[in-house]
Amino acid sequence: MRTTVRLDEDVIAAVERLRHERHIGLSEALNELARAGMRARPERRPFQQRTRAIGLRVDVSNVAEALDLLDDLDHS
Repeated sequence: MRTTVRLDEDVIAAVERLRHERHIGLSEALNELARAGMRARPERRPFQQRTRAIGLRVDVSNVAEALDLLDDLDHS
């Protein structure tokens, strides 16, 4: 497929480095970099629950009542 795209300077530099290192063409270098990006997984950070003391003990067995109580605190 042929298309026109605008590449940022850092991307152009990475493509040119890869082309020169491997002696490959522009399309092949772009495809390799795109595939590497698709394979890369962002680092996952463990979930950490944030809590805050509100000075109340809330019985959560009645969810509606607990939500009403907390909602009243937000509007105070």
